[in-house]
Amino acid sequence: METSANKTIITVVGKDTVGIIAKVCTYLANNRVNVMDISQTIVQGFFNMMMIVDLSGTEKPFADISKELAQIGEEIGVDIKCQREEIFEKMHRI
Repeated sequence: METSANKTIITVVGKDTVGIIAKVCTYLANNRVNVMDISQTIVQGFFNMMMIVDLSGTEKPFADISKELAQIGEEIGVDIKCQREEIFEKMHRI
């Protein structure tokens, strides 16, 4: 898999509630962040989503995107984390 400095992994985990995907995707669209891939599941009332996004279209620094998404997560009761792709791959290498 080719890595890019602008690719970021976003994970969203928590109790399922209406509007999680809408709030996260609206934020990303408003900040010109392109969703490249997305996977989400709900298991026994718990929501889990993983997204691969491209930050090359946004003017916001990674740290701001990460902080603002975490704040949205707090508002809606889920945990939202952002990791740069290269860090994510190094942490999850077998």
